[in-house]
Amino acid sequence: MKQTSPWAWVPSIYFVEGLPYVIVMTVSVVMYKRLDISNAENSLFTSLLYLPWVLKPFWSPLVDAFRTKRFWMMIMQCIISIALVGLAISIPAKSPLFYTLIFLWVMAIASASQDIAIDGFYMLGLSERKQSLFVGIRSTAYRLAMLFGQGPLIIFAGFLEKKYDNIPQAWSMTFYAIATLFILLFTYHSYILPRPAADVDRASSSLKEVGRNISQTLITFFKKPGIGIGIVFLLVFRFGEAQLAKLASPFLLDSLENGGLSMSTSDVGIAYGTAGIIALVVGGILGGVLVSNDGLKACIWPMVLAINLPNLAYVFLSILQIGSLPVVTGFIMIEQFGYGFGFTAYMLYMIQLSDGEYKTSHYALCTGFMALGMMLPGMISGWIQEMIGYKLFFVWVVICTIPSFLLIPYLKFDKDFGKKE
Repeated sequence: MKQTSPWAWVPSIYFVEGLPYVIVMTVSVVMYKRLDISNAENSLFTSLLYLPWVLKPFWSPLVDAFRTKRFWMMIMQCIISIALVGLAISIPAKSPLFYTLIFLWVMAIASASQDIAIDGFYMLGLSERKQSLFVGIRSTAYRLAMLFGQGPLIIFAGFLEKKYDNIPQAWSMTFYAIATLFILLFTYHSYILPRPAADVDRASSSLKEVGRNISQTLITFFKKPGIGIGIVFLLVFRFGEAQLAKLASPFLLDSLENGGLSMSTSDVGIAYGTAGIIALVVGGILGGVLVSNDGLKACIWPMVLAINLPNLAYVFLSILQIGSLPVVTGFIMIEQFGYGFGFTAYMLYMIQLSDGEYKTSHYALCTGFMALGMMLPGMISGWIQEMIGYKLFFVWVVICTIPSFLLIPYLKFDKDFGKKE
């Protein structure tokens, strides 16, 4: 194994893992809004891009069984680089929605596949002690990618919009810049990534064996006690948030006449993509501290309240229609802090639900249901908003939080799960 310090590659591979995801899920929404794509089409098509993450658990065994994790990482990073260049080229086209969606789909599939390979490579490339040591580093690097994509990247696109007074050109140049960065990271990884002795080609695994493993994973998962109500909870916990996430940026960007706040692209990058993400990270950290002290069962109610009640911030913003950057930033930080704080409970519940034999595969299935819970509500959110307007839409979002409250009494929690010993 090539002796390379984990500091040289762990942060960069998790930054590379997070960047295409935030581009596909978040940056694309802002881009399409600025390209005058309707909210209904915007939310429908960008929500459908969750599908590779929904189905990821079913093809993860193929990544495990054939070739090396390093091979999968490098080939997927190459494909993502090509997709980014394709996006940059296709944005100025006469019908940008069709062509850009093709490249976003390619990027989504490659990104979901890369996620599998990166997590596997992390475990193969580090000893158990170092895995524990770098778990915070990898999480921070991933969050920095999210912050970079939703903050500086959006701000940069807004700067180019003002400089050239040409929105398609500005976004095309933005994606050329992202593609350049990604190509540089791909080149860096092709040189710096180690070749762990454990990362071997397992081509001896047959498709029949892979299929048998998938079947066994599914059978044991759906036989878990209380799995039915657990799956419903995974699907509805973010029923309101899934719709809000797709319309938050369009609402901030839309004109006052259409019920929006008429903010600039750069201001959205500052308020939602920078200050909001920082608040989300802080909320997540504090949520983790609370659960480690009191356990998941004791914290579930305050955390469900935290993730849902702050959605009222958008109700107030839609009524007041005050586009002041400090005011909007304050409301968004409250909502994002609550989301980060409450989402901790969701993640820990998935871990608890996955516990036992096949825990890694079962957790992957839980993340698939998590993605499905974001995809389905997001698909219809834009259509609902166009039917009833922003004010009633955000009221609807608050109403959609009720099912998560109703399900809590029926969930099973280990008394001290998540609590530090």
